[in-house]
Amino acid sequence: MFTGIVEERGEIVAVEPLPDAARLTVAGPLVTSDAKHGDSIAVNGVCLTVVDVSGGAFTVDVVHETLLRSSLAKAHAGDQVNLERAMALGDRLGGHIVQGHVDGTGVFVSRAGDGRTTFELPADLAKYVVEKGSIAIDGVSLTVASVEGDRFSVALIPTTLSLTTLGLRQPGDVVNLEVDVLAKYVERLAVPHIATATGSGQGHNER
Repeated sequence: MFTGIVEERGEIVAVEPLPDAARLTVAGPLVTSDAKHGDSIAVNGVCLTVVDVSGGAFTVDVVHETLLRSSLAKAHAGDQVNLERAMALGDRLGGHIVQGHVDGTGVFVSRAGDGRTTFELPADLAKYVVEKGSIAIDGVSLTVASVEGDRFSVALIPTTLSLTTLGLRQPGDVVNLEVDVLAKYVERLAVPHIATATGSGQGHNER
């Protein structure tokens, strides 16, 4: 569980392709200060398990499913990434409940001089995004300022722009999106006739 309050901006120092997976080594002196094997660290909003820690860097394995759903499939050495350790019991929830389970990717569209930043997202995720609702973009907890079709905007303060990768984004860049999990539960409870197929190892919604 995370809060969406980025602790530091780290850097991918190595990417090793594996069969149906990838191994990333990420430099992050703050998040590795107390990290150990098995800990969870969010990398651009993706919850990953630490397999090794050495010299201010940590290594994680990214499975095929995660590569399909996130921007980490295109990760390269030198990329800047947002890092956050899993919250501890009793911590303040400064952002919102972020699971680190990325729902899909969106595209950076534009940023105005006042910090208002617009993103485009897939139609299947747009229904979960509402004005004044919460969304995590590359692991950053943000409040939705406006919604119009398959686009939404957030207002980014100077601190967020300087301390996270969102200040580096250019039009066309891909970002990870995690919608508010509460919206998905509400939908599930409000539409009880949706059935999930079982037995095939993969769920399908039937209407």
